Amino acid sequence: MTEEGVTTNAGNFGVNLEEIGAIVLSHGHFDHFTGIIKVLDHISKPVDIIAHPDAFLKRWLIFPDGRRVKMPVLEENALVEKGAIIHKNKIPNFLPLRNSDHKSTKNQEDGFPLLVTGQIPRETSFEMGSPYQYIEDPDENNLSHDSLVNDDQAIVVNIRDKGLVIISGCGHAGIINTINYAKKLTGISRIYAIIGGFHLAGGKIYEDAIDPTLFEIQKADPEWIVPCHCTGWKAVNRIINSMPEKFIQTSVGTVFEF
Repeated sequence: MTEEGVTTNAGNFGVNLEEIGAIVLSHGHFDHFTGIIKVLDHISKPVDIIAHPDAFLKRWLIFPDGRRVKMPVLEENALVEKGAIIHKNKIPNFLPLRNSDHKSTKNQEDGFPLLVTGQIPRETSFEMGSPYQYIEDPDENNLSHDSLVNDDQAIVVNIRDKGLVIISGCGHAGIINTINYAKKLTGISRIYAIIGGFHLAGGKIYEDAIDPTLFEIQKADPEWIVPCHCTGWKAVNRIINSMPEKFIQTSVGTVFEF
């Protein structure tokens, strides 16, 4: 959540940010974008940023007790000034981007395509998005309820003979909605790994989704489950207890090779 978090860790682990070919923004909440300006400062070439248009909205949280919190905003102009080439997409797209003149990363040169889901359909009854979220309407000068966090998107790649690896940023769309959409987009039903935030922490409204989420994950039967970020201690421990052979602990600096 700090501006220097990513760049400090990259330096500690010897990660060369200059090698970045593109940045996929999971969604426009500040704990996912605060470090992006400092990252761009470490890159001397233009960088593609793939984001949903809603990632740049002005947002508030309004809690049941009446508290109102204005959330930090991702400033598009600030990114452009740092050399970012912003691609706003609601629909699925692939990396490397077609017609891109920018230098590709090694994986891209090897023809290793990544699918960025774009906006994920909300089909389950138990995955609630962010119920306390509102957006500013500059024309009407008011706030409107916007619980879905439509900008939440994931990355999917198909590993030959193994299945899909799905990388979720925060999982506001719901990890089950994300899995189901990845299957639909690719036509592949086998799931090899799910990695990232499953958003099962942050109060009762999210914790109520733990049981149905784990039930559906067991049905999806991934080889590996790597819960991060906002999955939460309760959900992580439930995953450990119910699917210990599939669980992998991770932290900053962990590297996975599939």
